[in-house]
Amino acid sequence: MADPRVNRRSRAGQVWQRIAPWLRWGTAAVLSTLLLLDLAFPPQLPTRADTSVVVVARDGTPLRAFADADGVWRHPATPDTVSPLYLQALLGYEDRWFRRHPGINPWALARAAGQWTRGGRIVSGGSTLTMQVARILDPTPRGRTVGGKLVQMLRAVQLEVHLSKDEILALYLTRAPFGGTIEGVEAASWAYLGKPASQLSHAEAALLAVLPQAPSRLRPDREPEAARAARDKVLERMVTLGVWSRGEVDDGKVEAVVARSLRQPMHAALLAQRLRESAPRQARIVSTIDIGLQRVLEQRVSSYFSQLPERTSAALLVVDNRTLEAQAYVGSVAFGDRARLGHVDMVRAWRSPGSTLKPFLYGMALDDGLIHSGSLMSDAPQSFDGYRPGNFDAAFNGPVAADDALRLSLNVPAVDLLDRVGPARFAARLENAGVTLRFPRGAAPNLSLILGGTGATLEQLVGAHAALHREGIAGRVRLTPEAPLVERLLMSPGAAWIVREILESNPRPGERIETFDTGGRPRVSWKTGTSYGYRDAWAIGGTHHYTVGVWVGRPDGTPLPGQYGAVTALPLLFETVDSLPRDRADAVRTPPPRNVREVEICWPLGTAADAQTGALCQRRRDAWTLDGNVPQTLPERDASRWGAGVVRFDVDVTSGLRLSAECSATHVRRSAEVARWPALVAPWLPATARQASRLPALSPDCAPDGRDASEALHIEGLTPGTLLARPPNSTHGVRLQLRALGSEGRVQWLLDGRWIGETRGTQWLRHEFDTPGAHTLTALADDGAWRSVEFRVAE
Repeated sequence: MADPRVNRRSRAGQVWQRIAPWLRWGTAAVLSTLLLLDLAFPPQLPTRADTSVVVVARDGTPLRAFADADGVWRHPATPDTVSPLYLQALLGYEDRWFRRHPGINPWALARAAGQWTRGGRIVSGGSTLTMQVARILDPTPRGRTVGGKLVQMLRAVQLEVHLSKDEILALYLTRAPFGGTIEGVEAASWAYLGKPASQLSHAEAALLAVLPQAPSRLRPDREPEAARAARDKVLERMVTLGVWSRGEVDDGKVEAVVARSLRQPMHAALLAQRLRESAPRQARIVSTIDIGLQRVLEQRVSSYFSQLPERTSAALLVVDNRTLEAQAYVGSVAFGDRARLGHVDMVRAWRSPGSTLKPFLYGMALDDGLIHSGSLMSDAPQSFDGYRPGNFDAAFNGPVAADDALRLSLNVPAVDLLDRVGPARFAARLENAGVTLRFPRGAAPNLSLILGGTGATLEQLVGAHAALHREGIAGRVRLTPEAPLVERLLMSPGAAWIVREILESNPRPGERIETFDTGGRPRVSWKTGTSYGYRDAWAIGGTHHYTVGVWVGRPDGTPLPGQYGAVTALPLLFETVDSLPRDRADAVRTPPPRNVREVEICWPLGTAADAQTGALCQRRRDAWTLDGNVPQTLPERDASRWGAGVVRFDVDVTSGLRLSAECSATHVRRSAEVARWPALVAPWLPATARQASRLPALSPDCAPDGRDASEALHIEGLTPGTLLARPPNSTHGVRLQLRALGSEGRVQWLLDGRWIGETRGTQWLRHEFDTPGAHTLTALADDGAWRSVEFRVAE
């Protein structure tokens, strides 16, 4: 008798043989159909063009977001950039089988079908996260119908074929609706909670996980109670699933639902706009900005300049000297403020740099061997082929050291140095180092550039000033971590150290000269600048770690009377420096390089004291020298009557009178020498210094030798010791007509060291003296001849 089980297996095999071809052909037909449908109706995967842009600080904090073409705020997000708590809440509440199903969940669909059969309507759709993504990408309105669900299912399968699970999840994290124009968990986290999605608590994760279910009804800024109830439901689900503990959930329920108004971040707004323009196809741009420092300085700039006149703006840039990365970037006082032209980025605007280029000139002169830090320079009226610069306060100081000339930002010594270095060469050195000077069309570099007669940007100036703390190496400011490090040698390490030492030794306004022990406060090498007409006020300074630049002015270029670097920009510079992170290196003086040595020098010659006799060394001082060079005082121009340097001559041993080559009497001669001061500084010298430099009188029996120096000018119109009094009932000062006799050339007139006018030959100078007290009037000719008259103006 046959075994019935064998018969059954035989019949089953026969049935399979009959239907197998149909199954194979049916499967192939289905797969072919799906393939054709996929080719005919490919999934609508997003492109870069339909996403918004977010610019973030170096720690990922958004600085500014830019909406997409439809005005939607959407920040890129991936499973790696959001909190694990949020992923647990999302997958636990929405789709526990996300990692396992092929885009559709049969069990969830069966449950939804049963609910529809029993109730006659769809209660839950059984949607997976993949199906939700399909609906987000293809928002064609079909309603919650069976047809709509079938389309979503087909689209979901397509997504699973084309994308990985993490890519599908990233689409949801970036594009899920969260109310209004907010899409994606990152944008929602910042908009509602003011924090990144990577730092969510249990309660916050639950809230954001449920919000896309009904974004309008559950918006926490409008419906906090409804949002709270939905959040707590998710929290309980997480306990039921065993993902979170009861204690964690109970603690989460205690947290209040934040009812914060929607607002997008707006920090370093102009930098963010700049970076977006430079990388238009990038959805997430990482900058070098320190968000904590940026927030503090934005608030400080806004409050600091709020009282300035209208249309006034300001810019501030902080750069890390080690990496040249921008740590803070404030492009205007208030972004969006129309009255202050807040949309103009003054960090990269071309403006007159005032005196901020002077440190580079002195560094170049040190490298050229023209000066050392104590070189004698003439701060007196001078003509440079018709260009006659004056100082900011219209006063002159006479003999000054190079370091004091730089610290005081004196103009005549700087123009004198630039004339010797060469304007074109100086401009070329700056351009090579990253500072591109802008001149009027067709104009070439000239002497005025060192006083601000050119254009530069705050960004380039900060990159150049950083060279003082980077062994002379300037560089391009980096705005993103991936930006290349572009560096150029601006001056030698030794010259950079000397210039920095000069600027660091300049006391803060209102303080005494700082000792090297600053009590922990950073040593700052600082320089201010003010452009012609008070259009630009600058302050740029550096510490061991940071370089800070401040600009204040009006973007439209109109004057800002009374506002200049030391008053307007410098206080903010010091406030910023004092608020920066620091260590001991910021307060300690760095040792000089091996090729920098401190030497005692003598004026007026400017050479080492140990190489001069006592008679030549009239005034001693210390100076920093580079590479062993101790250059002599620079020769002066157009001073034919009285030149600087050592003058050697013979004198009679008995009488001490000077002897020329031809004398009728017999003399016992001996050699003598005196050190002469530059002629142009003579009016500022004490009588003892002038006497020490004067040649003895020529013996009467000797022929003239052409060496008789003379203060031959005579001032006509004012007698020494005169007391000037106003006429009775006069509202004016005392008006005088003056002229200088003894020179056919130009004569500069100074009142108490301040320039008041210029005459030529016997021309008259008309001036009103209205300030009571003692005064000194000086007439100084181009050839060095001069005369001073002391007088008083009555009360």
